[in-house]
Amino acid sequence: MSERPFILFFKDISYKDVPLVGGKNASLGEMYSKLSPKGINVPDGFAVTAEAYKYFIQKNQLDDKIREALKGLNTHDVLDLQRRGRIVRNLILNAQMPKELEEEIRKAYRILEDEYGKNLDVAVRSSATAEDLPDASFAGQQETYLNVRGEDAVVEHVKKCFASLFTDRAISYREDKGFDHFNVYLSVAIQKMVRSDSACSGVMFTLTQRAVLEMLSTSLVLGGLESMLFREKLTRMSFMSLSLRSSLGINQSLQKGLVQRM
Repeated sequence: MSERPFILFFKDISYKDVPLVGGKNASLGEMYSKLSPKGINVPDGFAVTAEAYKYFIQKNQLDDKIREALKGLNTHDVLDLQRRGRIVRNLILNAQMPKELEEEIRKAYRILEDEYGKNLDVAVRSSATAEDLPDASFAGQQETYLNVRGEDAVVEHVKKCFASLFTDRAISYREDKGFDHFNVYLSVAIQKMVRSDSACSGVMFTLTQRAVLEMLSTSLVLGGLESMLFREKLTRMSFMSLSLRSSLGINQSLQKGLVQRM
């Protein structure tokens, strides 16, 4: 077994762990450890690390089989790409989860159950270790699964996330950009699901990057914000939307509509 951990809970993860848990998990760890003490309810979870992925590939002796399946690939031949991608994903999906790794995943899920209740529903989210570059972005290339319940389902969906490192899109992108398939690894986030009907959570897309202000970092987070804090932030957002009129070129009637909808 690897000396590096297979499982890390969010409380033990920071940005320095990107090579081990990927960018998504590193950000979740930062949010959980930095915002939870301030009373912001970030759902807990854990990362199945890139070391676990490497161990899975090694124990099942998949490395050479994947290389052989991708040998001579022409990414511009869509049918060939689909065929080879399907072969690689099936190799991973049909492989056995090593018992020691499986037990660590089950144990971590049971810890979450102790915190939130039995048969907890979780999101199982891919977190690749490849960092975005000025001329390359790996966002959205791997899979995420929602409302996963139970130990067996969690273990199975971790394997599905491992397989999604070799979606047709991901294979083609790495080939065309000159990235080695075997220098990119996958970590998996297991995080408590949030009920959208009882939480202040979501994503905001601004009209301009200049509108991404510091105060938004505390209002657009997972979990429930205290109502007083939420009202205060909305008031500030309304004020700033008006003050940005000249720089954004938004006419007065549109701005009024935006503020009313806040």
